[in-house]
Amino acid sequence: MTDAQRAAPVTPDVLTVPRKLPESDKINLVGLTRDGLRAALINAGTPEKQVRMRLGQIWQWIYHWGVRDFASMTNLGKDYRSFLADRFEITLPDVVNRQVSADGTRKYLVRIAGGHEVETVYIPEENRGTLCVSSQVGCTLTCSFCHTGTQKLVRNLTAGEIVGQIMLVRDDLGEWPEPGAPKDETRLVSNVVLMGMGEPLYNFENVRDAMKIAMDGEGLTLSRRRITLSTSGVVPEIARAAEEIGCLLAVSFHATSDEVRDRLVPINKKWNIETLLGALRSYPKLSNSERITFEYVMLKGVNDSDEDARRLVKLIQGIPAKINLIPFNEWPGAPYERSSWARIESFAEIIFQAGYASPIRKPRGEDIMAACGQLKSATERARKSRAEIAEETGVRNAPGSI
Repeated sequence: MTDAQRAAPVTPDVLTVPRKLPESDKINLVGLTRDGLRAALINAGTPEKQVRMRLGQIWQWIYHWGVRDFASMTNLGKDYRSFLADRFEITLPDVVNRQVSADGTRKYLVRIAGGHEVETVYIPEENRGTLCVSSQVGCTLTCSFCHTGTQKLVRNLTAGEIVGQIMLVRDDLGEWPEPGAPKDETRLVSNVVLMGMGEPLYNFENVRDAMKIAMDGEGLTLSRRRITLSTSGVVPEIARAAEEIGCLLAVSFHATSDEVRDRLVPINKKWNIETLLGALRSYPKLSNSERITFEYVMLKGVNDSDEDARRLVKLIQGIPAKINLIPFNEWPGAPYERSSWARIESFAEIIFQAGYASPIRKPRGEDIMAACGQLKSATERARKSRAEIAEETGVRNAPGSI
């Protein structure tokens, strides 16, 4: 809270709908965009002449200070705080379980509405902390190397359930600032990657709204260059993501021929490599991003030859890019093996010599099944019929969808 906020007089509010709602009918403010929050406050009875100020105050309390209790919003009138508490709630998904790896990685099992569960992973590094968030319960894409792909899609997460993952991890890390404390530039959660469970571009509107909240300068204040959205190649939504979200883009590429990519990433059967690369060539310009990250999992004898490396360089020619090489994270029953370290280094050297950055991602959290491609809640089970899932998620025509 600023000095001006603390010194500002608290003015009484005239409410036009002084009615308390049952707990089950209260609206959760977490996940509402600024426009959504404004509409909710007006519909609840906040006078329109006051709504702009009230919106800014409430927004800061929720997303900058991490406050969950309306009674603590001390620059709002007491009657107005009571009124808000009668109409709204500020709730996050529940943390069912937290595991901490030997390398400091934290994996959270998070329960959302309906009793469904997703996983969120925090990866601490020397000069940053990266949070990997989920966007769907399960996944439609059935990528053959990915553990999450063995789990059926249950439903899309709401914007509140997506941004709520960032907030609950900040809770766990004790990262919310103390009211009145000087601004601290150190951020434990400094980067967010949409690389958890699900395909973000099959839940576009909710992902977009959640990231708008995350990037808002009066709340979580994450720069768009600190947010990376990973897609397996939902071509029709790529340009839209550039225009409406504008964050960095990563692509689960993993193969240099349609024959191999059809097997590893089945969405390739709908939008093949040529079509995907055509969409990617426009993304940096549309989003004002510096470059695209190509994610490439290293699978022994499948996609890891020197010929594959040379073909990859040729395919992405002209696209500002870096290539993240990911040693395959084996899971029980996995149909592939990790490429040898010597093979990965040889692959990386060919890419580097062609002028592209080719970092080899260090596996993190393998002892708690938190590494890339390993997320899959052991307790989550599909409990709905195929028709019910299709109706709930609205993903009827996606490749591999219900």
